[in-house]
Amino acid sequence: MRSLSWEHMFGKTILVLLVAVIGWALLAHSSSGAGRERTHVVRLGDTLWSIAAASYPGDTREGIWRLERRNHLTGTTVVPGERLVVPVG
Repeated sequence: MRSLSWEHMFGKTILVLLVAVIGWALLAHSSSGAGRERTHVVRLGDTLWSIAAASYPGDTREGIWRLERRNHLTGTTVVPGERLVVPVG
């Protein structure tokens, strides 16, 4: 009788862990991108370099590449009032 109780508890534990892992996997992959995004309105004197340097740690060139790719930019010129999507992450 004692081994049946242990096996029953083990089965419940495995079931709870399985449900938790499936739930975590669904939540972890439910987003459609690399993370949240924010909008930056270009001000007079802003450049892609200054926006990338303020938004991303590390290599600023990588930040510029992210901005160009996300906003479908073909050049590095931005104008005041332009709205840029700044991907986070």
